[in-house]
Amino acid sequence: MSGFLKSSIGRKVAMALSAFFLMFFLLQHFLINMLSVISPDSFNEVSHFMGTNPLVQYALQPILIFGVVFHFVMGFVLEIKNKKARGVAYAKNNGAANSSWMSRNMIYSGVAILAFIVLHFIDFWFPEINIKYIQGDMSGMVEGIDGYRYFHELQEKFINPARVAAYVIAFVFLALHLLHGFTSAFQSMGATAGRKKTLQNIGKAYSVIIPLGFILIALFHHFNH
Repeated sequence: MSGFLKSSIGRKVAMALSAFFLMFFLLQHFLINMLSVISPDSFNEVSHFMGTNPLVQYALQPILIFGVVFHFVMGFVLEIKNKKARGVAYAKNNGAANSSWMSRNMIYSGVAILAFIVLHFIDFWFPEINIKYIQGDMSGMVEGIDGYRYFHELQEKFINPARVAAYVIAFVFLALHLLHGFTSAFQSMGATAGRKKTLQNIGKAYSVIIPLGFILIALFHHFNH
């Protein structure tokens, strides 16, 4: 495995595979969160299932965290390797003439997204881990008079306009990142032959609809708490 990752092709394939995994998770995460707008009760039920299912908690969740860390570390490695291979920075190589703004600035949109993920963990994941496994309080896992606590906690996070603004900005960067990354992942896997235009159109739709959907969710809860 280490030998595979030492080659340029190996690193690109690994990067693409981690991108596919994270894009699938992003879609699933979006669909679950959209339930908070359509049906709070359904959102609570699904969140309860995800929060108590041992497979999700002890197998899939660690895999997800590893996937996130791996993707960003590999992204930084590829950026460094690419710059060394060229011997000059993008700005000195007239990159604008050969590539899009998004492809030349993936590292910056990636850093912005990574900062958002840290904020998202502070907002939701760390408190959840603290309540369930450090404090040992499982009362929120049992449905009470007003139902499960998940929907209420979600709404509380979006009361602060500064936090909402941070989420909106982060998802704009995510859209920019995906606009290049979606097609690039397929290209790295050699899957664009004869279908590049189709994949670009699908990528554009995914890159706009998913981040915009998350923005609308944040704004919805901000104005309807």
